[in-house]
Amino acid sequence: MTSLSASLVRGALSSPFKRAGRPDAALPPGRLTRPAAPVAPGPLAAYGRICGFTEAGPLPLTYPHVLAFPLTLRLMTGRAFPLPVLGLVHTWIEITPHRAVQPTEPLELTAQAWGLTPHRRGTEVTMATEARVAGELVWESRSGYLSRHRHAAPAVDRATASPAPAPAAPAAEELPARAEWRLPGDLGRRYGAVSGDRNPIHLHPLAARLFGFPRAIAHGMWTAARCLAEAGNVADIRSVRAEFKAPVLLPATVTYAADTAGSAFALRGPEGRVHLVGAVDRRP
Repeated sequence: MTSLSASLVRGALSSPFKRAGRPDAALPPGRLTRPAAPVAPGPLAAYGRICGFTEAGPLPLTYPHVLAFPLTLRLMTGRAFPLPVLGLVHTWIEITPHRAVQPTEPLELTAQAWGLTPHRRGTEVTMATEARVAGELVWESRSGYLSRHRHAAPAVDRATASPAPAPAAPAAEELPARAEWRLPGDLGRRYGAVSGDRNPIHLHPLAARLFGFPRAIAHGMWTAARCLAEAGNVADIRSVRAEFKAPVLLPATVTYAADTAGSAFALRGPEGRVHLVGAVDRRP
């Protein structure tokens, strides 16, 4: 947690000197690696409780993302990273589990800045994360983070960059409701304590207003994890794609909706506003 706090302080100090949308923007090369280490049971249990996962069984599909977040944050707060980290908004994620990972398996983690793309509201960076067990790739993800500014610059992508994955477009408004959740105003602070993601837009209304939000917003990764926890059996999932459509202003009451096959899900607000849409590809 100390390294996360140091990264956040570094990011806060460097953000005013970075200008999103620079035409000469380039991403730092290479990747950061955390050597193989066991999963700490206490933080895992705390994560499971706040996201609704059961204690038994393999790691939640979203947990390697949390474990690798310190690496991702180090990249995004480094001097070579072109976007200001303060106010970055998580816009989408694609997770590919190659097999179930048990909590007792030591995970080697890597994170890499993958590509920059223009967005109608600014500039979006793709971050890639991988998890290995004894050299075997067992899990990987790609995520998009948006730096909001008035005009997006032309894309400056690495040769390996790929466009943001678009979820299959479920009719989110028509999916049947499965559960209703009341989210407290301190959810962002509680999830931030568990995940290490203490972006100010999630922590306090005053901090969120500095970045254009009327109140603190829920973490996108909390909404995705909570939906996957509600989906039940995930052993046959080949990939998950989720797109964060609109922020969840805290406190809030939201509805989890999903089809009977478990291949499409959504999170809606009380007036039908769609916060998240997702698609699951399952093994036959």
